[in-house]
Amino acid sequence: MRILLDENLPHRLRLLLSDHDARTTAYQGWAGLTNGALLKAADDAGFDVLITADQGIQYQQNITSYRLAIIVLSTNKKALIMANVDSILSSLAAAKKGLIVLVDFGN
Repeated sequence: MRILLDENLPHRLRLLLSDHDARTTAYQGWAGLTNGALLKAADDAGFDVLITADQGIQYQQNITSYRLAIIVLSTNKKALIMANVDSILSSLAAAKKGLIVLVDFGN
């Protein structure tokens, strides 16, 4: 699965998703793109999933027009994310194109 990590997430997360092709927006040269431009770039590049902590993305974008899924984490705090990698991996299994999966770490 090709996964794009939004710039609001720790870069080390990609190392913990080693069973997948996980890349950061910075690595792709997409840091600073607006949500709409980022979704289009990720979709055009063939990514399957965007993982973000941007709580507003689900209200700002028409996700159904893209061929990728979006996973929204409840925080961008590194310690909480790293402690909950299993929840993120489970959400990847539930991810379907054009849909949003919310992952709440109880923070």
